[in-house]
Amino acid sequence: MTKNKISPYGSWISPVKANLLASASIGLGAVKVSGQDVYWSESRPMEKGRVVVVRHTPEGTQADLTPPGFNTRTTVHEYGGGSYFVHGKIIFFSNYTDQRLYRIDPDKEPRPITPEPQAEGGLRYADGRMMPDGRKIVCVRQRLLDNGKENKQPAIPQYANELVVLPADGSAEPKVIASGHDFYSNPRPSPNGRKLAWLCWDHPRMPWDGTELWVADLALDGTLSNPQRIAGGPDESIFQPEWGWRDELYFISDGTNWWNLYAWRDGTIRPLAPLEAELGAPQWVFGQTMYVVLADGRIACIYSQDGSDHLGVIPAGGGSLQAVKLDYTAFDSLATDGERLWVAGGSPTESAAILMVNPKSGQVDVIQRSSTLEIDPGYISIPRSIEFPTENGLTAHALFYPPANRDYKAPRGEKPPLIVISHGGPTGSTDALFSLGIQYWTSRGFGVVDVNYGGSTGYGRAYRQRLNGQWGVVDVQDCINATCFLIAQGEADGQRVIVRGGSAGGYTTLVALTMHRFFVAGASHFGIADLESFAVDTHKFESRYLDSLIGPYPEAKDLYRQRSPIHYVDQISCPVILFQGLEDRVVPPSQAEIMVRALEAKKLPYAYLAFEGEQHGFRKAENIQRCAEAELYFYSRVFGFELGESVEPVEIKNL
Repeated sequence: MTKNKISPYGSWISPVKANLLASASIGLGAVKVSGQDVYWSESRPMEKGRVVVVRHTPEGTQADLTPPGFNTRTTVHEYGGGSYFVHGKIIFFSNYTDQRLYRIDPDKEPRPITPEPQAEGGLRYADGRMMPDGRKIVCVRQRLLDNGKENKQPAIPQYANELVVLPADGSAEPKVIASGHDFYSNPRPSPNGRKLAWLCWDHPRMPWDGTELWVADLALDGTLSNPQRIAGGPDESIFQPEWGWRDELYFISDGTNWWNLYAWRDGTIRPLAPLEAELGAPQWVFGQTMYVVLADGRIACIYSQDGSDHLGVIPAGGGSLQAVKLDYTAFDSLATDGERLWVAGGSPTESAAILMVNPKSGQVDVIQRSSTLEIDPGYISIPRSIEFPTENGLTAHALFYPPANRDYKAPRGEKPPLIVISHGGPTGSTDALFSLGIQYWTSRGFGVVDVNYGGSTGYGRAYRQRLNGQWGVVDVQDCINATCFLIAQGEADGQRVIVRGGSAGGYTTLVALTMHRFFVAGASHFGIADLESFAVDTHKFESRYLDSLIGPYPEAKDLYRQRSPIHYVDQISCPVILFQGLEDRVVPPSQAEIMVRALEAKKLPYAYLAFEGEQHGFRKAENIQRCAEAELYFYSRVFGFELGESVEPVEIKNL
C-alpha cells in the first residue's frame, strides 16, 4: 500500500488538470424526442463553445445535425435557451452569428427562413414550436427598436418582445400575433390546433416573481382571438404550460409557496399532486422542460426536494407522486416517446449524461456522456448537504466538499483552506452534480462549500423571497455563516477562507470583501461592482431585476450606492483576482475595470484577466484552462505554499 505523502493543503498534485475542465467534457441539454429519434444539444469548448444538435437513432447511431460553421444558440434575453426544435426529421434552429432561424431537411444544408436583420442582434428568435398543420411556426421574437448609435439614445438598447407566426418554408416574413407585454415565452399550440397558450410578464417583475398564463383561440392563419388569462399575476409565478391528455392544459404554479403542477380545463383549475417540492425552476432560459405527459395520461416530472433532484410519476388525473428510485441527484430537460424517458442527469460521482429511463422498472441506460474521463474515486470529494444557522433565527443550505486525494495528507494539525462559492443568479441554485471545476480544488487540498443562500431556488417561494430588498446582505451573511459553521466543526482554517463567484455570485464576493473583514482572499468572475452602472447599462431582461433585490432606481439611489462595492473599495484589506469577458453584455467590462482602477489606486494586491471574444460565462477551452490555473497560482502566492505542478504565472500587481 502506498503511504500518503505529507504536503500542505493546496499543494497536492491532482489528476484533475486545468486543461481537462474544458477539453474533457461537453455541455449536454435541450433533450427532445421526435418519432423514434432522440435529440439533444452539445456545447463543445474545444470548438470554441459551438453548440451542436445531435440525433440518436434506435439503432444506436449518432450524428451531428448542425454542420461546422453553424452554432445553435439564440441570444434572446441574452441567456438564450429554446434555440432549436424538431418536427418529424426537420430541424429548426437559431444560428448564433446572425440570429436567424434556419431549417435543415434530411440530407440538406441549413437554409435561413427568417429575414436578415438590418442591425446586429436586431432580430432574434427562441422557443419555437410547429403548428399542428405542419406549415407554420410560432415562436418568441426579440426585435431591436433602438440600436443605441444616436447621441441621445439611452444606454440600454430598446427591444420589443413578441410572439410571431411564420411559414415553415420561409416564404413570408413573420407576423406578430401577440405583443404589448415586456416579455413572452412558451407559445404552445394545442394538439387540435384550435388554441394557443403562452406566458407573459412585465417590468419590474422577473418570471419567478410573477407571470401570467394566457389562452386564445387560434385561427388557421395564426391570428389570435378571445384571449383570456387563465392563471398567474404579479405575485404568482407560472412555469411551463403544456397541452396534454384529453386536451387539458397543464402548468406549474407557486401559488402555494411551492412550484406544483395544475390542470386547466373548461374554466376549472385543479392541483394534480400537491407536495412540498419544486417542480418548476427560474426561467433564466427558454425551453425548460420539467415534466412530460406519457401516452397513458401519467405525468413524469423532475422535482427538487431537500437539496437534490428526483424523478417521479403522477397518476393520470392526479394523485400521489411516486418516486422513481435512481442513483442520480441532478436532472434537467425531460423528454418522452410516451413510455420511456430521456433526461440529462448526473450524480456527485458521475458527470452529466443523456439517460434513457424506464419509469416503471427504474432501468437506466446511458446514451451519451458529457465526459469519458475516468477519475479514481480516491480523488473525488463527495459532498454532504448541510443546513446551518444564519441571521434572524433562520437556517440556510449548502453543499460541503472536503479535500480528497488518496496520495496526500496534510501536516499534523493543519486545517484546509476553504473556498466559499456564491452561485450566480442570484435567483438560482447549486446542485449535487459532479463538477470537475470543484474537484479541481478539492483534489489539491482545498475544501469547498457551495452555498444555496437565502434567495436560492429549490426551497419554496418564501425562501426565494428572502433576498427581496436584501441582496448584498442575506447572501453575504449566509456565505459567512456557512463558513463559520464549518470552521466550528473543524473543517476549515479560519485564516484561509476565500470567497469566489461569477456574475451575481461575483457581486456577493465583492460585497463580502468590501463590507466585511472576514474573508482573506477573493475571486470575482465577471462580477457586478457598481449597482448603479448595472441598473443603467445592462440588457432588457435584467434591467429591472434590481427593483426587487434592491429597490426601484433612481428612487432608491442612496441604497444602490450603499450596496455597491465600488464605493467601499478602501475597506478591502485582502488580495482579489478578477476575470472578465470583453464581449459581456450582461455584466459589461466596465464593471471589472472600475474595480481594477480602485484596487490600483489603493495599491492592493490584485490580478485582472480579460478575454477577447468571451461573453457572460467563458466558453473557450483555452480561457477556461487559463482561469483555473491563474486562480490556483494566485492563491499559492497569497497563502505562501509551493505548487506541486507547473502553471503559467499570472501578474499580481502590488504584491
